[in-house]
Amino acid sequence: MALNGGDVVLTREHDGRVAYLTLSHGKYTVVTMEMRRLVAERFAEIDRDPQVRVVVIRSDGQHFTSGGDIAGFMEVDPIDLTDLGQDVTAPARSTKPVIAAIDGYCFGVGLEMALSCDIRLGTPRTQLALPEMNLGMIPGSGGTQRLARLIGLSRAKFHIMTATRIQAQQALDWGILAGLYDDRDALYAEVDALALKMAGFSPAALRTAKEVLDRGVDGPLYTGIELERKAYSMLRATEDFAEGVKAFGEKRTPNFTGR
Repeated sequence: MALNGGDVVLTREHDGRVAYLTLSHGKYTVVTMEMRRLVAERFAEIDRDPQVRVVVIRSDGQHFTSGGDIAGFMEVDPIDLTDLGQDVTAPARSTKPVIAAIDGYCFGVGLEMALSCDIRLGTPRTQLALPEMNLGMIPGSGGTQRLARLIGLSRAKFHIMTATRIQAQQALDWGILAGLYDDRDALYAEVDALALKMAGFSPAALRTAKEVLDRGVDGPLYTGIELERKAYSMLRATEDFAEGVKAFGEKRTPNFTGR
């Protein structure tokens, strides 16, 4: 029987510049079909809000998420499953940088959502896995492709085809995680500080950096460099760049507006 309930709570802090999406569904934070839909809805709302500059995804359970509601998949028509991954991969399509704060389990759809974020940070108790082989299935929300691009084809095949967990230090060494912190309190404090720091940067520069990195990495080096060059030239015309140069000369903190 499919699970009901769960929520994706949206809050705004630091004068509305940082949006927090908190996954909420019990100790193991099982992601229901309703929660998948809510992730997409919350990101649509965030992307419409010009005040928000950075997004953080976290959980209020003991684990980031143990994965999806398995029984719920049997209630979805097979043809509809082809679009299922569009909801939890909303972080990748967002124009704003997204940080995932991962403590404890990050399995299945939870890992696929985290992989679609721009920065992932964890704790020593973080464990990552795509365990779909145990169900006679494969990851269906970008997991095969994003993991292979992060850690290489051979490692991705091993962990997906054997459903083997990736431990925290391993994830850090392989570049899945960008940092490890002692415990959840330390992790959330660091994520908050990082989000606040990034919120002080130019929204235009952040948006452009995300797009250039995401688009360039999948193409030839020459194409990526050309994209970078043109984006650099475009940012030269922004008010934020002029403000940054002026503030540098005046030895003060710049006031970026996103224009």
